[in-house]
Amino acid sequence: MINILLRYTILFVLTLLALSALSFTLIYLFPAEPIINLTGITPQNSIQHDALVRQYRLDSAYLIQFWHYLEQLFSGNWGYSLISGQPLKEEVLTALPATVELSTYAMMIVILVGIPIGCYSGLRAYTNADFTINSLSVTVYSVPVFWLAVLFILTFSLQFGWLPLSGRLNLLFDIPSQTGFLFIDILLADSVDTSLAMRDAFLHLILPTLSIACISTAAIIRITRRSIIDVLNKPYITAAKARGLSNRQIFFRHVLRNALLPILPLMAMQITTLITNAMIVETLFSWPGIGNWLIQAIYQRDYSALRIGMLAVSTLVVIITISIDLFNRLIDPSREKFESVTI
Repeated sequence: MINILLRYTILFVLTLLALSALSFTLIYLFPAEPIINLTGITPQNSIQHDALVRQYRLDSAYLIQFWHYLEQLFSGNWGYSLISGQPLKEEVLTALPATVELSTYAMMIVILVGIPIGCYSGLRAYTNADFTINSLSVTVYSVPVFWLAVLFILTFSLQFGWLPLSGRLNLLFDIPSQTGFLFIDILLADSVDTSLAMRDAFLHLILPTLSIACISTAAIIRITRRSIIDVLNKPYITAAKARGLSNRQIFFRHVLRNALLPILPLMAMQITTLITNAMIVETLFSWPGIGNWLIQAIYQRDYSALRIGMLAVSTLVVIITISIDLFNRLIDPSREKFESVTI
């Protein structure tokens, strides 16, 4: 256990250093001056320019610059936005919870819908039901996420008017941001009708969540189906049938757990895809998340915001990926034994 935790800690630190090095390199790759890309501050004269260069050690060797850059990152001094002039730390911490919230609800749909349907399809392999589910999942997976989001907008917002077109909450509700997570902020707010605000927030959440979840759900259905079919063909399933166990007992005792273990590492890949799709969907639905914030930074050529935004999103994806892989190792000791033998 300690060796596994130590190994993953070292992996996380090295990955974080690599991401930080890439982020630091962008200072010199973006079109503006390095000091502007680093701080988000445009010097008004040569005296201010030289003072900023000395303050951020850009007149030193590259390694010293990078070390000072790391110190600034860990101290919370991420620079300022070229457009708004606000500290980037505040802007990222305001936008990131909206993306995490949207991705979390989408992932819940993926797990609660994709895995049961995939299990059903695997248990009914090569039947008409399996063929129908497999065909629908392939079709949905082939649809681009932006096209699916536009289709939802045209149908449920513009055509029928059932669901809101954009935004996170109706402007009539004045909800102060305390945690960044909307439903928690609604519960903490005192001056609003909680039930009405919750209902409005839920309605705003439906279309962007479904737009993100549909494609990942289709992928999980196919992955789960394939895993169930593989497990059903194992010798221990035949032995369980010979012992007289019912299909229900075989499924819950032997099939489900062994089928889910190979899915967990693939879930990390789907989370990466899901977060990427969330950044696209946020722009279409005007969702105030990190993806929409980064797109606006690209349009406005806010290079300092781009640098920090890319680092924040990459770090989030790495944390989630490593956490899922670590969890998979802890619940599947056979994986560690297999790797020790092969090495």
